Amino acid sequence: MSMIRDLRAVVRPSSRVSLRKDTSPSYDTTRAPGTSSAVVDCAVYRDGARVESAGPLSPQEAMRLVRRDGGFVWIGLHEPTEAEFAGIASEFGLHPLAVEDAVQAHQRPKLERYDDSLFTVFKTIHYVEHDRLTATSEVVETGEVMCFTGRDFFITVRHGGQGSLRALRHRLQDDPELLAKGPSAVLHAIADHVVDGYIAVAHAVQDDIDEVETEVFSPGRKGGVSRGVDSARIYQLKREVLEFKRAVAPLLRPMQLLSERPMRLIDPDIQKYFRDVADHLARVQEQVLGFDELLNSILQANLAQASVAQNEDMRKITSWAAIIAVPTMVCGVYGMNFDHMPELHWLWGYPAVILLMAVLEVLLYRLFKRRGWL
Repeated sequence: MSMIRDLRAVVRPSSRVSLRKDTSPSYDTTRAPGTSSAVVDCAVYRDGARVESAGPLSPQEAMRLVRRDGGFVWIGLHEPTEAEFAGIASEFGLHPLAVEDAVQAHQRPKLERYDDSLFTVFKTIHYVEHDRLTATSEVVETGEVMCFTGRDFFITVRHGGQGSLRALRHRLQDDPELLAKGPSAVLHAIADHVVDGYIAVAHAVQDDIDEVETEVFSPGRKGGVSRGVDSARIYQLKREVLEFKRAVAPLLRPMQLLSERPMRLIDPDIQKYFRDVADHLARVQEQVLGFDELLNSILQANLAQASVAQNEDMRKITSWAAIIAVPTMVCGVYGMNFDHMPELHWLWGYPAVILLMAVLEVLLYRLFKRRGWL
């Protein structure tokens, strides 16, 4: 039971800060001195504790220590080139296909099993804070974390300027009992960290959708039609939700596999906690699917309101055109050069025609007003 409490405490610290209050991206691109330019950190862990060394360890030196004295090595890399990653891939016997995916990035979330390792791809999501949603607003920013899990090694490859794992590494180092479970404990902690990020982003995106929904359905100046919502804003938000969906939906199956199928590289005590991650991920997926459907409804409602507003404008234009047509018609008739016309030489003919036009215009105005056209 103590391990259970420790696991939840490490991967879900109680002092979680709201995403809207702390929206600065976590850039963690510093390199360990004396190591490859892509290596952010390289450490050996034995019995749940980080093994101190006289200086920075290279991946090769760290692996020699593990093979000699036991434990496992955790190497963190940030956007390595093919040349920078080649030596590490050779040292740890990583599969060439997985190495190619890790270097090129832009991969779909997935889980691949090789003989001596697991290759897992996570897409990280960061909410981009903005004062007002516009037709070009960026709402979510994506990155990638790729994990190689072996019997005695764990390698993370990050792409993008956000999604730092430094704080997570420090929290894990503060819990030796959990780290003693090996690389699978680190894999679970990263999976839970990524999914918790999805939950925070989902709450922030919900606020944006609520704001747009309120504007669409709020009463306008006239006729109950809102005239201040641009359809392009709704469409842009829908595009950003689609990007969010691409990160969440494909990851559900890998999390289910990690939680349901026995794997020799996953500690049985850790495997059960992947079910919790899969459950949270499923709830986020339901939210994102709901966002997509809701935005479709909002977009259709906004287009319908725009059509109603256009019809209202056309009714007004038609009404005024009909009112103006009356004097135009009468004046056009009496403007023809004919000798024999009704009341042409009558003393009161001119005032009578003016009065007739005025009466007809008033009647038409009242008729259109009563029907709501004016």
